[in-house]
Amino acid sequence: MVRAFFLFLSRQKQLRRWMETSPVAQRLSKRFVAGETLEQALAVSRKLNKQGITVTLDHLGESVTSLAEAREARDVYRRTLDAIHAGDIQGNVSLKLTQFGLDLSYEECLANVEQLVRRAAELGSFVRVDMESSEYVDRTLDLVRTLHARHGAVGVVIQSYLYRSKDDIAKLCAEKIRVRLCKGAYLEPASLAFPQKSDVDRSYVELTQKLLTYGVYPAIATHDEAMIGQTKQFVSSKGIGRECFEFQMLYGIRADLQRQLVADGYRLRLYVPFGKAWYPYYMRRLAERPANVLFILRNLFRT
Repeated sequence: MVRAFFLFLSRQKQLRRWMETSPVAQRLSKRFVAGETLEQALAVSRKLNKQGITVTLDHLGESVTSLAEAREARDVYRRTLDAIHAGDIQGNVSLKLTQFGLDLSYEECLANVEQLVRRAAELGSFVRVDMESSEYVDRTLDLVRTLHARHGAVGVVIQSYLYRSKDDIAKLCAEKIRVRLCKGAYLEPASLAFPQKSDVDRSYVELTQKLLTYGVYPAIATHDEAMIGQTKQFVSSKGIGRECFEFQMLYGIRADLQRQLVADGYRLRLYVPFGKAWYPYYMRRLAERPANVLFILRNLFRT
């Protein structure tokens, strides 16, 4: 119920306009967002690198309404890739295709993202294409496959709560396309996704083991200590080296667990979002964990 409520709020445009201009809300967003500017995100990235943590930078935004906006997003990401390289930051970028015009023109979206993947390949970097709601899965996978065949330097995200993900991962492993596995943060019908958390978790474990066995440098994205523990046990039992995969977590969530993973010798990358369009991302984080809601309420009454 709480999850559905916050996902509903994430789509409310009037509330979004108020939140993104409210000084109080902006202060609270700093729990999960590195800042509004690239410079702020780079400063956070340097601090994380010093702690032994790599990053993937995400310039927040999705569902643009014009191709001009899509091209602006492309240019921001181009500057981000160049800044990561120039600053010798251990990191790459993550992006959403609807920010690059997927709802408006597949061809324009492909052209925009191809410029970034080509540049990433030139710099020895990498572009991770985030997965959005189920209606975008086929187009997202088609675009990633096209760019991977042309340039490499691109991977994708698969969500364990979708029934189709088992087949998608089998194909992606065969194609040697890098995958980040997460549970999924969008509200989906029971006809497409597991409605019960226990089934989502079971799917996550199964898909994690497939990726670790057959995938190319998979990213295991979770804050769930049980999932992390099972991953550790599996790689140990199979003799899979810690250099063969990485854990991924979100900036601002479970810093204690992040420190422990690094101390134990595991590779960890944080998803570091920045930008002014932080509201939908922020609401999805609240939807995922009730503890995040309590944190916000406590701090709200302190302001």
